[in-house]
Amino acid sequence: MANRRVGFCLSDKKRKRMNLSAFAELCRHHGIEVVEIDLSRPMASQGPFDVIVHKLSDVIVEAEYNSQSQNLLSNVQEYVSAHPLTVMLDPLPAMTLLLDRFAAYRIMNKLQNSLRDRGICSPPYLEINTSDQLSIREAVERKRLIYPLICKTRVAHGLRSHEMSLIFCPAGLKDARPPCVLQSFVNHGAVLHKVFVVGEAHFTVERPSLKNFPLGPCDRKTIFFNSHEVSKPESCSHLTALDEKTPRLPPPSRDVMVALVKELRAELGMALFGVDAIVNIHTRTLTIIDINIFPGYEGVPQFFSSLLSHIESVLKQRDCPAIKSPPPP
Repeated sequence: MANRRVGFCLSDKKRKRMNLSAFAELCRHHGIEVVEIDLSRPMASQGPFDVIVHKLSDVIVEAEYNSQSQNLLSNVQEYVSAHPLTVMLDPLPAMTLLLDRFAAYRIMNKLQNSLRDRGICSPPYLEINTSDQLSIREAVERKRLIYPLICKTRVAHGLRSHEMSLIFCPAGLKDARPPCVLQSFVNHGAVLHKVFVVGEAHFTVERPSLKNFPLGPCDRKTIFFNSHEVSKPESCSHLTALDEKTPRLPPPSRDVMVALVKELRAELGMALFGVDAIVNIHTRTLTIIDINIFPGYEGVPQFFSSLLSHIESVLKQRDCPAIKSPPPP
C-alpha cells in the first residue's frame, strides 16, 4: 500500500466531526497519504488520487440551481472520467439517488420483496407532489396508509430534511408540505436501530425514537418535531418517553442485519451509508424507515480502522482483480 493517495472531499463541519487529521495519521502508518481536496481548484493539479472519499451532498443538491455548485460538481466528474482507475467512495449517481426520498423509498419497497423471508420490510408510503387536499386524502385511502402518518421532506439532505411531522387524521393532511413523503407510522417501543455500514463491516447503535401511539385516525393535532433532536443519544424529549409497563423488544439478530446490509450494498453499489431501522412491536419484523448517505458514525469506535481496511481492500481488488475461471467446455 506504499505511495497510495486518498483524497477527501468533505464539508468543514464533516471534516471536523470525523477528525480527519487523526485518520490521516493512522493512514500514514500504513503508507497511505491523505489529501484534502479543494474543489475550487482543478482536481488534476491536486492528484493523482487512488481513492476519493467524499460527501458531496451539498454540492449535488445545490447544483440544480446554483452555477458555482455546478462548476464544483463538474470538477469532480471531469476528474473521475479522465481517471477511470480512481475509486470513488461512493459513486455520484448512487449518492444522488439517495438524496431523493422518492427514489430511496422505491428502493426500500423493492428490497422488501427479496427480504420478506428474513422478516424485513418497509412501511407503506406515498409520494406527495400536490397541495390539493382531496387528492391527498384519496391517495392515502387508496394506498391504505394507517394513521398516524410520518411526513418527511422529499430532499433527504440539509437542516429541513430533519424537520418532520406526525399527522393523526385526514384533517391534519393540510400540514403536509409537498413535495414530501407520507409514511405509515409503526409502533416500535421508542428504540431506533442505526446501522452504520463501512464496506464489508457494519455496526448497530441504539438511539431514542418516537414513543408508541394508538393506531387509527384521531382528533389529535399534528406534532412537528426534529428527528435529529429526538434521536440524539442524550435525548430526553417527551416524544420518546415510554410507559414503564411497555415491554422492551430484543434487538434484531445479527443474521438479519447481515442479510439486510448485504442486499442494500448490492442494490446501492455503495460502501459508506447508514440505515435507520425499527422493530414493529406487533409483528416483530425489522422495518427499514430511511437510508442515509455517509452518516456521522457517532458511537462507532471502530470506524477509522474499518474505513482504512475498506480502502486497502478496494485498492487490492483494483490492482489484483480475481482471475475468472474459464467457462466449462
